[in-house]
Amino acid sequence: MDMKTKKDLAVDFINTIRTMEPSALNALIVKEAGEELAQFFLNYSANLISKDPSRVLENTSSLMLMGYLIRTYEEKNTQAKQGNFQSYAFA
Repeated sequence: MDMKTKKDLAVDFINTIRTMEPSALNALIVKEAGEELAQFFLNYSANLISKDPSRVLENTSSLMLMGYLIRTYEEKNTQAKQGNFQSYAFA
């Protein structure tokens, strides 16, 4: 079985969203993140970039990594909560 690395998966995802129609990408963002989180990231990135416009590249990279870390944090919390319920199923 061909197991993709995290980098391979990230490249696949970036290539997918790069070719999406703007309306489809917006629908994906609303579905997965919601308007509130999308607005939070817009405000956060605008604030971050306005503080030091010369560091746009570094800030963009940091924002992408932050999004990844938030997602892994969400997944770990979801798994931990599900794990608590599973113990009752076997009782």
